[in-house]
Amino acid sequence: MRFLAGLCDQISAVYEPGARITICADGRVFADLIGVPDAHVSAYQRAMARLVAREAPDALRLFTLDDAAAGLCPDQLRRDLDSRYSESLEQLRAEIRANENTRATYLGIVRFLVEDRLGPDYQGTRSALQRESRDRAYGVVARSRAWGRLVGDRFPHAVRLSIHPQPCGSAKLGILLGGGADSWLTPWHSVAVQGGGRFQLMKRAEAERLGAVLVLDRGRPSHFVLTNSCT
Repeated sequence: MRFLAGLCDQISAVYEPGARITICADGRVFADLIGVPDAHVSAYQRAMARLVAREAPDALRLFTLDDAAAGLCPDQLRRDLDSRYSESLEQLRAEIRANENTRATYLGIVRFLVEDRLGPDYQGTRSALQRESRDRAYGVVARSRAWGRLVGDRFPHAVRLSIHPQPCGSAKLGILLGGGADSWLTPWHSVAVQGGGRFQLMKRAEAERLGAVLVLDRGRPSHFVLTNSCT
């Protein structure tokens, strides 16, 4: 939040009208595909709203799928998004086969889905998980594109930013929310590790391998600290 607010301050220093950033939080969009209960998404969105109000109420605001169609339940929101903005599965499969960038995105999502599910509680085989993840990845790609089209309709004159790397000529500009060896890592798919006077993003297993210690904030996991900052 402070990084994004600082970005608005930097723009305002050279552009008199200034800038505001709308955070388009997509938890509700993907919850059914990645196995996150909608109650958890609601709690997360409320916490995000409190954080924005505390840290940068003038620079930042939130937009979620709930704001797109007030009064609908989560499943109805997703069905409405799919019906209005998604292409067919056949079209998507054909593009993934034909387009290198789309195929790379699809394979990256497959990898994320496998890693996200492959924890100590998983009881199946890795090959079964790979098959399931490939199927779910089609849904994630389709839903991501649908969400992008909805956001484009709602904010047609905005400069679009993305937390993921973007190819040259893309409709969105990729930005890094934290340092790390892997530009695909985000604060939602990794942990924040403090060491050497800065924060960086890394996989939790890597942080623990380096001896990082978990820090709690009001009883909740916050981030890791490296007592030895040599990484």
